[in-house]
Amino acid sequence: MPYFDAASTAPLHPLARQALLSALDEGWADPARLYRDGRRARMLLDAARETVAAELGARTDEVAFTTSGTQANQLAVLGALAGNHRNGRHLVHSAVEHSSVLHAAERHEADGGTSSAVPVDRQGRVHPEAFAEALRPGTALAALQSANHEVGTVQPVAEVAALCAERGVPLLVDAAQSAGPMGAPEGWSLLTASAHKWGGPAGVGVLAVRKGVRYRSPLPADDREAGRVPGYVNVPAVIAAAVALRAVRQEAAALNAVQHARIARLREALPGLVPDLAVLGAPEERLPHLLTFSCLYVDGEALLGELDRAGFAVTSGSSCTSSTLTPSHVLAAMGVLTEGNIRVSLPGDCVDADIDSFLEVLPGAVAAVRATLDAPSATPSTDELTLDTLGRRCPIPVIELAKHLGDVPVGGLIRVLSDDEAAGLDIPAWCEMRSQEYVGSEPAEGLNAVAYLIRRLS
Repeated sequence: MPYFDAASTAPLHPLARQALLSALDEGWADPARLYRDGRRARMLLDAARETVAAELGARTDEVAFTTSGTQANQLAVLGALAGNHRNGRHLVHSAVEHSSVLHAAERHEADGGTSSAVPVDRQGRVHPEAFAEALRPGTALAALQSANHEVGTVQPVAEVAALCAERGVPLLVDAAQSAGPMGAPEGWSLLTASAHKWGGPAGVGVLAVRKGVRYRSPLPADDREAGRVPGYVNVPAVIAAAVALRAVRQEAAALNAVQHARIARLREALPGLVPDLAVLGAPEERLPHLLTFSCLYVDGEALLGELDRAGFAVTSGSSCTSSTLTPSHVLAAMGVLTEGNIRVSLPGDCVDADIDSFLEVLPGAVAAVRATLDAPSATPSTDELTLDTLGRRCPIPVIELAKHLGDVPVGGLIRVLSDDEAAGLDIPAWCEMRSQEYVGSEPAEGLNAVAYLIRRLS
């Protein structure tokens, strides 16, 4: 099965596998102990820390190991805010940060702090000027990912870092997606990363804090990892993570060129193969191995199933794949379609034949899903049409709108009744894609629903 979900977790690098097996024999002991096996484990841990620090552009004593990228992000946010509390209790972050950063922001607000989310454009990119406007007296921390995990857009970290430095605000950079293929960006005050994103084993995260940056762990005190991360260090996994990072960074220049070409091929081919498909994210400033697209009138979960049956492992940012049925916060912030969303992220061992097969399979998979969607009833009038899609989720409201647009004359109005949160995002996005006028929304009288108003322009 072609594995196209490396952004979730990359396959274990062959050198990391060898290092892990060796370290299970050589580095199993407690590195805090003074007997021979403990000293040997400590030497191996120190060497791994030196490797990771060198690859991320950090000092060895600035790097601590966590149990995951999520833990690293949450410790970074809460620890930096605690360390800088005398400067204020305001946090600034982009609207498309990883959920671990957003959840830490929620905890900060619950404890009496404040936060501001900086919007992004339709490519998912934050504008440095908008970020600078969100900084204010009392801002204790700013957070900006190096590249987005859902659409691959690379953020202007260096420009934002310079603006933060001018105002004396430390900048946390979540480099989970970029540390392997692109390395660490310049200008960070705190940096986080996750080993299983670059071909290391799961269960190893990185938290780097620059010297001079105030940091106070939000957790009870512990003697390990410079007091930043409590608990026992998984030395064999850390060693394997360091080996994988060095190997991936050495391979990156050659592999990135190949991956960029494969993604460019997909970006060019997909809109012509599948009707009503939109490729998302920045076309140029992006991760080399990741592509995201959305299909109109498609149930995201059903499309994942069709592709899985065809032998492709992909993932989705669609609300249909979430247990909460809430839209992807990244796609919502971008103002693009949140349904029928597919993310393709290529591993290092991908071959061109995998791309060929995907391009062959996708049109049929989309057509099969679209063919299964039934139409609810509609109540037409001369110049106005009301579509009742109450109780129907995922792409149904948009599908009904598209099917019945021709039932009103040019200038006519369509009212789509929906109780699905995603409709408030997808209907305006559809209107922009199809050059129709989105008039707005209003409460549906007598119903626990919203009426979305669309005027036909062509």
